[in-house]
Amino acid sequence: MNSRDAFHVYDTTLRDGAQQEGLNLSVADKLAIARQLDGLGVGFIEGGWPGANPKDTEFFARAREELKLQNAQLAAFGATRRAHVKAADDPLVAALRDSGAGVVTLVAKSHDRHVELALRTTLEENLAMVRDTVAHLSAEGQRVFLDAEHFFDGYRDNRDYALEVLRTAFEAGAEVAALCDTNGGMLPGWVSDVVDDVVSSTGGRVGIHCHNDTGCAVANTLAAVDAGATHVQGTLNGYGERTGNADLVSVVANLELKLDRRVLPPGLLREATRIAHAVAEVTNVPPASRQPYVGVSAFAHKAGLHASAIKVDPNLYQHMDPSLVGNDMRLLVSDMAGRASIELKGRELGFELDQDLVKRVTDRVKDMELRGYTFEAADASFELMLAEEVGGARPSYFEVESWRVITDSSPQAEAASEATVKLLAGGARIVVTGEGNGPVNALDHALRQAIQQLYPEIVKFELIDYKVRIVDQGHGTDAITRVLIETSDGQSSWVTVGVGHNVIEASWEALIDGLTFGLRRHGA
Repeated sequence: MNSRDAFHVYDTTLRDGAQQEGLNLSVADKLAIARQLDGLGVGFIEGGWPGANPKDTEFFARAREELKLQNAQLAAFGATRRAHVKAADDPLVAALRDSGAGVVTLVAKSHDRHVELALRTTLEENLAMVRDTVAHLSAEGQRVFLDAEHFFDGYRDNRDYALEVLRTAFEAGAEVAALCDTNGGMLPGWVSDVVDDVVSSTGGRVGIHCHNDTGCAVANTLAAVDAGATHVQGTLNGYGERTGNADLVSVVANLELKLDRRVLPPGLLREATRIAHAVAEVTNVPPASRQPYVGVSAFAHKAGLHASAIKVDPNLYQHMDPSLVGNDMRLLVSDMAGRASIELKGRELGFELDQDLVKRVTDRVKDMELRGYTFEAADASFELMLAEEVGGARPSYFEVESWRVITDSSPQAEAASEATVKLLAGGARIVVTGEGNGPVNALDHALRQAIQQLYPEIVKFELIDYKVRIVDQGHGTDAITRVLIETSDGQSSWVTVGVGHNVIEASWEALIDGLTFGLRRHGA
């Protein structure tokens, strides 16, 4: 067993996390999140259930070509074979076999009532389903992990049968049996007792998969590790059905920083805050400001006693150094807030900022964030701001005189948009009209037509993602709107941000920044 295999950090954001209400991931979203998770250093990324739905099947097909993982292995999730069907003949088992994933995680019933009422089969046939499926996939060369669904409830009702399901899986070749608190009703002491019994009774490798219905998912996971579990499952930002799953960042941060167990590759825990926020932008679910370790308020202090003490020694009112998870201490009424992160980010982007510039940029960022901007996932807009502060003027390749958009709709036809853009470029006044299937698409077409002859580089640029978020939801239709636009040149991509009361106005700002950044990158 290599050092990375001594303890498993297993992420299920793309499968179990995606079951969160209101969270809908495209295949491109899942690929983007997988790359972020790999950057955190997790050992396993559960990509979904191939064969169960077309999106997950496409994800695994594209992952073989597009995902170049450095730290993680891709895992395919699926169920044991159907009752009274050979594993080799079950099409869903075949989809797992053909997924290209080196690891398969099988969900199996370990609660006797679920076997009889949900599967509508016998306890003996359920054991055969586990045995045949694990043995078949193991013989095909795949590593097999077992998710024992509803294990803790099943253990309470029929301990002997729940343990027999695990023994059957181990004997057939399963490497891990993850005990699932599927209903999320356990407490840490209960989890600890059960895991201790399972470890001593089966002798197999035990994992833990907790839901947060009692608010104890992270605590339950840590209790399981303390009792002998060496495989933890969770989701980034605690995404998941109902109240969510165990937040994997909190789990690994507690293991590494509090319990001194090295479970991630060295140095990658410092990427946690950046990755948690970047994934929140992909999912379009606002990050929780009070999220432990990585929330923007996790190390925020108001003026007064706390702030005064922290200026003397930050440890007086903080349980750890926030930089260990890539976060920052924030003194909310002090000009110290965020300055270090601005300086470091500027250096990363190639700007050496003196202290006057750092303060000016910090103040500007804070002011813009109050008005709804965010630069966490919009590095391109932030880099343009830095270039403006350092050079005295914002990079510009054209001057916009005006723009307008008209959308026509009728009951018999789809709505169509027409945009007119007037601008100055190359010493000439240019007026162009473009059409599109929506107002932003029409503006994009018009702007490209206006400057394409002067800047042929933009032929490579493509708008690949567009997200809208209402910043102050209490104001209804008069609320501030934030738009994030991702643009690609075929080799890389960049994200820009726009904010306004009008969603089209915010989109235009992000669109202009996207093209400006791309032209600057290409040396126009």
